[in-house]
Amino acid sequence: MLAVTDNAVAVIRDLTGQQNLPDGAGVRIASDPTQGALTMSLATSPQEGDQVVDQSGARLFLDGEAARVLDDKSLDAAVDANGAVQFEVAEQLS
Repeated sequence: MLAVTDNAVAVIRDLTGQQNLPDGAGVRIASDPTQGALTMSLATSPQEGDQVVDQSGARLFLDGEAARVLDDKSLDAAVDANGAVQFEVAEQLS
């Protein structure tokens, strides 16, 4: 299952708190077959079939393909001096 760092938890909670989203909202990671990539977006709730990862109140909703691709990965996040958020996916450390 996707691991989520403390930094990513803080950023996700901050993003969902700032956007006037309802309780239970989160970040959705979904596959984009036309681009051959994953996309991230804010979501009010998971879509049918999504895997929900809830870590300390930070919620991630992964579609089936994203859950498969990210199964052995770790999600980290950082905010730069200008306030821009950057997420990074890396291999989980044993």
